[in-house]
Amino acid sequence: MRLKDKIDKATKEMAQKNSLPILALPKIQKVVINVGVGQHKESKEALESIEKQMIQIAGQKPLKTQAKISISGFKVREGQHVGYVVTLRGKRMFDFIERLNTVVLARSREFDGIPMRSLDRNNNLTFAIKEQLVFPEIKPDDVKVVWGMAISISIKNASNKDLVVELLKEAGFVFK
Repeated sequence: MRLKDKIDKATKEMAQKNSLPILALPKIQKVVINVGVGQHKESKEALESIEKQMIQIAGQKPLKTQAKISISGFKVREGQHVGYVVTLRGKRMFDFIERLNTVVLARSREFDGIPMRSLDRNNNLTFAIKEQLVFPEIKPDDVKVVWGMAISISIKNASNKDLVVELLKEAGFVFK
């Protein structure tokens, strides 16, 4: 059973159990993958490698993010390239979440669940992965630089934290 079908079935069960309409229940809206280039911002070869690997991981081309203001302590100038971002919706989003839960988090070292503090006050889930090598699409021989990413899962109608956690558990996420 595909993830979307599994979530739809779980949503119907949650609606009956909590006697709420289906449209009032939480729903996964989008997944945002953020990568900061940090110390690699001067190396054109490293930036090309990061962009190419982001395309392999997400299945679509990332958007280059630029600094909005200059920060002299970090040696960042306004308009300088500071990272990449990809927003996934629809089929690509569900495919990514399914791959993330079944393969990537299982391959992570010492993974014992996502902490509950990863849910923010709007009940959106945000967590980090320290290196891109845990994705099966990335061949270790092709890696020039090791980089991490922040993954944010935005949830619509997320006023009830218990319902959000139940939805994410149905999606396959493991919490501490």
